[in-house]
Amino acid sequence: MIDLPGSAASARAPRTGAAAALAGDDTPLGVRTRWAAGLLTAPGLPDEDLTGHFVPVFLARHPRGFVATLEQWREHGPFTVVDYQPVAHKSWVTLAGPTGVRSTLSLTLDSSGLIRVLHLGPEVVTPEVHDWASLAGALEQPGVTWSALAARVERGTVETLYAKDADRPMPNGSSYKLYLMRALVAAVAAGTVRWDDEVTVTPELRSLPTGDMQELPDGTRVPVRETAYKMIAMSDNTAADLIQDLVGRDAVERAAEAAGHSDPSLLRPFLTSHEVFELGWGAPELREEWSAADEAGRRRLVEAIAGPMTVRGSDLGPTVHRLGLDWHMSAYDVMRVLLALADDGAADTSGAVESILTAYPGVPIDAARWPRAVFKGGSCPGVMMFCWLLEDPEGVRYVLVLQQAADDQKLIGDGQFLRGMGGRVIESGLLAGPQR
Repeated sequence: MIDLPGSAASARAPRTGAAAALAGDDTPLGVRTRWAAGLLTAPGLPDEDLTGHFVPVFLARHPRGFVATLEQWREHGPFTVVDYQPVAHKSWVTLAGPTGVRSTLSLTLDSSGLIRVLHLGPEVVTPEVHDWASLAGALEQPGVTWSALAARVERGTVETLYAKDADRPMPNGSSYKLYLMRALVAAVAAGTVRWDDEVTVTPELRSLPTGDMQELPDGTRVPVRETAYKMIAMSDNTAADLIQDLVGRDAVERAAEAAGHSDPSLLRPFLTSHEVFELGWGAPELREEWSAADEAGRRRLVEAIAGPMTVRGSDLGPTVHRLGLDWHMSAYDVMRVLLALADDGAADTSGAVESILTAYPGVPIDAARWPRAVFKGGSCPGVMMFCWLLEDPEGVRYVLVLQQAADDQKLIGDGQFLRGMGGRVIESGLLAGPQR
């Protein structure tokens, strides 16, 4: 299995010592981040060959050359580092310009250790969370539907700490991969699949990013464990579709029902990411047919569109989640599948399930306070969600689910705000307050 080449500490760097923390981080993530930040903080443009730092697809997205983009970024400098946050294979560096305007340089490493994403944008400010009312105030935005759930779970008893429309099914994007993971774990337990079995990349199973497996050549064989790892930790869409092809659509639908989904019919047929992209942003008649069809008609439709992907990433635009082209789950549904997977991890003697689920915590986590952290994020145009299952040293579990949906993607952004609000809640102590 290829380990994600990130920061093992996943700890928030103190704001007062951010530059020193970045300078002293010698993990693969820290080294790449330090180099990338240096592109904006060093006196001049680099004269080295950039191809050794980026995956080929990154540089291909800059037809004028990345140096031209870099020159535009540097026009707003010189910059100084004021905050550094490394989390597994991702990092965020807050930079202050000469007038005090702050920007965020976000970086994502590929599983090969090269930079897959490097983006500079305005700093996304998340307000402090002191109580549940301040969380609600921050999430209440015109044009955005949202829900939230915070719960404490001890010995199977669930205590709801906060809930806002937590029983309303909402589109969730990639959190559907939690059900795929449950179906895979069940197949491994039944002996029909082994972690060292292999799946094969084919044109019919190739999807769009996120992830990197879509770039593998046809016929590439990848171990199941590595594929599942990428599906959860990197939210790799092609990995997810390979896993669904391995275990079967019916098995995933059974897994959703077994995990306590409040209305499993919302997930039937259980779509692959490939199918959502093709139905949602292919020919307009596909969307219309899907929206009007019953379950049997929808199953016929997904069979009819089987084949290599025709939709490109640039085709994605208008939101389609209101047509049922997404994976709809309530916050309580998300909590139930998280808890079921946590139990799976505790029961798995191989350690594979636990290593996969806890590979990427989403935000900086205090490991002394939360020695176990399970995270999954999800997004599609007009959809954003993040969820965490945190376990304290006594084994008490806490679940946090945040969901957003809108007809206009611009109202939601790229997820930095909602992810940041999740981090604020976790930092605040509201999940396990003083009375605990």
